Amino acid sequence: MSYPFLSIIIPAYNEEHRLPHTLGRLSDFLEKQPYSYEVLIVENGSQDSTLEIAKDFALHHQKFSAYHEEKRGKGLAVRRGMLEAKGSYRFMCDADFSMPITEINRFFPPDLVDTDIAIASREAAGSERIGEPFYRHLGGRWINTTIRLFVLPGLHDTQCGFKCFRQDVAQDLFNSITLMGWSFDIELLYIARIRGYTISEIPIPWFFNPESKLNVFQDALLMFRDILTIRAKARHGVYNQKH
Repeated sequence: MSYPFLSIIIPAYNEEHRLPHTLGRLSDFLEKQPYSYEVLIVENGSQDSTLEIAKDFALHHQKFSAYHEEKRGKGLAVRRGMLEAKGSYRFMCDADFSMPITEINRFFPPDLVDTDIAIASREAAGSERIGEPFYRHLGGRWINTTIRLFVLPGLHDTQCGFKCFRQDVAQDLFNSITLMGWSFDIELLYIARIRGYTISEIPIPWFFNPESKLNVFQDALLMFRDILTIRAKARHGVYNQKH
């Protein structure tokens, strides 16, 4: 059996309005690329018709698959998709595609080589934030400053929802994470650092979406709690064993 070059994982929670447009644009883009691919949509805990929309699209598009997770949690959805995927490179992305779809190819060979993990950055040199209210930008910077100070120094933007992993790295890291909510990628990148994986930040143009489900101040408090949890688990050696 031949496996695809690229797997794209889309976590989807209450995305009935944005998902059809996103999937259509993504399919059009991928069909023009020279590599093989698959797209995994992982719905979890939605109260709307997200799952039905994903299943219907997959029914009419052979390279798309729909999965269901009963419980909520972005990390849970991304983990399911990453471990179900078969691609040599595995790319997670938000359902609203606030980053232009055409940026995808910058995250893996031949555009990007010699890196284990590529993460989109809204703050690295050359990036651009478009249409974002000042208070959201300020809140986001406060969150990232906290993350840099306590767990991930040197990374400009750990929370952008677009990240790509080499196959073996994805298998290791997503079998190792313990947090399944908004903070899962902080833990993921922290484990990656411990295990010596290389992380490259890719500056992107990013468009603010007013329908974002992120509550800057509430989620910042939850993330700080999770940061303390990550540090405690590290002290107890929870992350020492590769999978």
